[in-house]
Amino acid sequence: MKKTLQAISYTLIASPFLSGAALAATDLSLWYHGAGNPAEAKVINQIVADFNESQTDWRVVMQSFPQESYNDSVVASALAGNLPDILDVDGPVMPNWAWAGYMQPLSIDEKRIEGFLPGTKGYWDGKLYSIGLWDAAVAMVTRRSTLEKHDIRIPTLEQPWTKEEFDQILVKLKATGEYDFPLDLGMAWKGEWYPYAFSPLLQSFGGDIIDRTTYASSEGVLNGDEAIAFGEWWQNLFAEGLAPGTSQDAADRDTGLADGKYAISWNGNWAALNALKAHDDTLFLPAPDFGNGPKIGAASWQFGVSSSSKYPEAASQFIEFALQDKYLTAFSNGMGLIPPTKEAAAASEHYADGGAMAVFYELSEKQAVVRPVTPGYVVAAKVFEKALADIADGADVADTLDSAADEISDDVQKNAGYGH
Repeated sequence: MKKTLQAISYTLIASPFLSGAALAATDLSLWYHGAGNPAEAKVINQIVADFNESQTDWRVVMQSFPQESYNDSVVASALAGNLPDILDVDGPVMPNWAWAGYMQPLSIDEKRIEGFLPGTKGYWDGKLYSIGLWDAAVAMVTRRSTLEKHDIRIPTLEQPWTKEEFDQILVKLKATGEYDFPLDLGMAWKGEWYPYAFSPLLQSFGGDIIDRTTYASSEGVLNGDEAIAFGEWWQNLFAEGLAPGTSQDAADRDTGLADGKYAISWNGNWAALNALKAHDDTLFLPAPDFGNGPKIGAASWQFGVSSSSKYPEAASQFIEFALQDKYLTAFSNGMGLIPPTKEAAAASEHYADGGAMAVFYELSEKQAVVRPVTPGYVVAAKVFEKALADIADGADVADTLDSAADEISDDVQKNAGYGH
């Protein structure tokens, strides 16, 4: 693999005052993707410490990896037969790891997660392989003063902007000359952002990355009439100067809305705290309805058990321990992440009734769609990303989508259907 295995170890040492039995606890190894994020590390380290202190049989020892190299590190270690007991896995990647034999089903009482948001539950082949401690959602982020100044209707979950309405809004905002671009899509972000943030727009048009009835082909869904209509709309955004393209500056993505360069930004709840700090009239609005209902992405990072763990029951015990509402709320308070249960949301600083970010819970509950649940997703996502970037840069829409559909379909065939 192109990445070498590098990790930062966080070993929680038992107190010298503990009993001999506690000191003889068996180690459970945990790999986590959040190196370099102090707020995230604070909560996960607390969970590990609390679990280790709660019993005397097991001691979780965590290694934290940079997110950019984490997946490659797991794949390389799987091939070398060197996986930990407990894995952190990005939701849409989990079916590939389960299919490839990197993971095994969880041994937890599924009644424990009945009230969790759907996007936090990682199922493959009818079995629960992973569960998340939070979810993420995307919204149209803007300012109330911007919409009121230009006489633009504030949409609701029940009455989102229609395609025609949204198109007219962008043209109207561009005509004011007040903004570099009326819409920021986050084109400076690459990789998983594309299928997570943009494939729901395609789905709202009526297309998809792959046919979810069989998962055997992308023919007709990624290159059908609805997908072509999406592609033409997508390309027009950049051709007409309504949104910055693939050369967008990363700094503008981070601060463009706050600085007044953009009127509306398609962004996630993880950026909401900074948006609220910049402007107290910030609004988080639902996705537009492009004809088949408003849709946003679902499924974030989740915990699972590796197939090579000698202690799967204990590893599952740790994961179930981590599902306590106090930890779910702590992640939300520290990073603005969406609590996966109503109880954790009600106790959180930002998601309680009337909270500034409470709308994200509703967005996740009512609009969220998981990315294609198939081992082939890891290939399809990269193909989709390239196709959208090429179309944004001016490539022929129909030809590009035809090629992408063929490439994804061919990959499924080469892998004997990925077990579907």
